[in-house]
Amino acid sequence: MIFFYWIFSYLLGNLLTAWWIGKWKKIDLRSIRSGNLGARNAGVVLGKTAFLLTFLGDALKGILIIFIGFYFNFTPWAVAMGGLLVILGHIYPFWLKFKGGKGIATFIGVTLTFNPFLFGILVACFILLIALLRSATVSMAFAFLTYTLISGLYYEFHHTWPLSLAVLLILIRHRFDLIESWNAIWWKKKY
Repeated sequence: MIFFYWIFSYLLGNLLTAWWIGKWKKIDLRSIRSGNLGARNAGVVLGKTAFLLTFLGDALKGILIIFIGFYFNFTPWAVAMGGLLVILGHIYPFWLKFKGGKGIATFIGVTLTFNPFLFGILVACFILLIALLRSATVSMAFAFLTYTLISGLYYEFHHTWPLSLAVLLILIRHRFDLIESWNAIWWKKKY
């Protein structure tokens, strides 16, 4: 049963909301601006409504997978693995030559449902950091890392490594954005 849950998790991750919205608008988001099939690119290219629908659709995938795992009383590790796989499916969809989104909205859906208390810490950390750094990208990275560290204290390691790996994959997908944002922060502080 768990094996089918994991396969379903990856396949559900393959349903990229931005791709479907772009198809409806007759626009291939993979060939415009960043080429990313996520909420930010959808919002820049297609507007605020596309951003909101993409974010909610991608987050809903994460919420649904974690809810299903807990509904069937799978162990926290098995549910966290489902969370990793839905994010993996979002970032690397097989049917789009493994070029999908960057995983933020799906991770938010996963973490919100996996442990709402730890999700609250993630949000508080993000709000504090964005007030200090004025960069959503860098604040998100530090908030996700903080979530990983605190969840490691809250759960046993074998429960948290799948979501820690998800954070690593998300940060790798954002590496160029992070470098650009960090340099902008550094230059603002220096001059």
